[in-house]
Amino acid sequence: MIEKALRYIRNAWETPDLRKKLIFSVIIIAVYRIVAHVPIPGVDLNALKQLFSQSQFLGLLNMFSGGALANFSVIALGLNPYINASIVLQLAGMVIPKLEALQKEGESGQRKINQYTRLLSVPLAAVQSISVYFILRQSNIIGSLDTIDLLTMIITLTAGSMLAVWIGELLTEYGIGNGISVLISVGIISGLPISIAQLLSAQTTQSTFDLLLFLGVALVTIAGIVYVNEARRQIPVQYARRVAGGKQSMGQMTYLPLRINQAGVIPIIFAVSLVMIPGTIANFVSGLNMPKVAEIAKQVATFFDQGSTSYMIMYFLLVVLFTFFYTAVTFNPERIAENLQKQGGFIPGVRPGSATIEFLNRLLTRITVPGSLFLGTIAILPLLLTLVFPTISSIVSIGGTSLLIIVSVAIETVRTMESMMVTRGYEKFIS
Repeated sequence: MIEKALRYIRNAWETPDLRKKLIFSVIIIAVYRIVAHVPIPGVDLNALKQLFSQSQFLGLLNMFSGGALANFSVIALGLNPYINASIVLQLAGMVIPKLEALQKEGESGQRKINQYTRLLSVPLAAVQSISVYFILRQSNIIGSLDTIDLLTMIITLTAGSMLAVWIGELLTEYGIGNGISVLISVGIISGLPISIAQLLSAQTTQSTFDLLLFLGVALVTIAGIVYVNEARRQIPVQYARRVAGGKQSMGQMTYLPLRINQAGVIPIIFAVSLVMIPGTIANFVSGLNMPKVAEIAKQVATFFDQGSTSYMIMYFLLVVLFTFFYTAVTFNPERIAENLQKQGGFIPGVRPGSATIEFLNRLLTRITVPGSLFLGTIAILPLLLTLVFPTISSIVSIGGTSLLIIVSVAIETVRTMESMMVTRGYEKFIS
């Protein structure tokens, strides 16, 4: 196994184009990690890190910023505004005909959508900057700022977020894999040494046993993520026979792959953002000098407490619902059936048109059920592990969402590298 891995790395390094991309990727990632540790002055970093350790929502934001938010660096917002803008535009494509038309235009349409995403990221970054300021001020981590200082902080954080997006796009164009995803996964991995060091500092027999058991659960989780991410339902598609130049050619048989995890990690991001809003508002209202309102707010905060059973149930159900919703947005049976009919293709045993649409809808629902349940389990996995392994709460923050992102990005990166090596081998063969 090790020998095969070493041979794979050697073959990758011996491919000139791939070697250049690897070197560029390492350099650009190093630059990003250095910038992530350049802090904005005036913030108590120790108190800030303690605040983030107590909030899953802030922890998720910090995860997508690659740890920059906990350091309150110039790129503290990271890629969050860009990710939110991408989600908004994808959902807007359902109701805005112009965006829907751009999504159908292929590469040229995608370039325009990317441009709109960058433009939308700027106001979203400004709004998130203001939100971060009020959260930190309420927690006494940062003092009240005058208008000039507040405006300076907003501009700095917004510019830093767009710098992170630019670095990610550079990595996409000149490096390996999707730059945004790679930066997120690198940020998650960068937090592993600290979590492991905190865990190993507990020198008790119970914690050692829990660690070994937890590592076993982590390996099973990774194997499950790989299996579900790679699982596909291959739908056969037969194309009609064609007559060209008086000759009749046999119709081509291809397959339409339907992934079990069609939505990726997006439903978890939606769900955790939504489920944390009531608790956050309730905690804020409970501090007001209004006894009756404060009492109701405390009950709501208790219901949405991260360690409560009600919170886990709500979180799980929201992930399942958003998985079905996002899959319906990204996979359009009507469009697929229309394209198949235009190209002379059909699914054997299924009539073209409405029958094909009904077949795809029924099949999509059947394979989305296990995918949504899997994502729901992955989402609440950190909460379950905290209950089972209380002595290793420092490393449980890595969580199922983080593992899902890391494993997915690793698989896609390896596929990109293999594709480049195969292309290079084919070019050498025909030359």
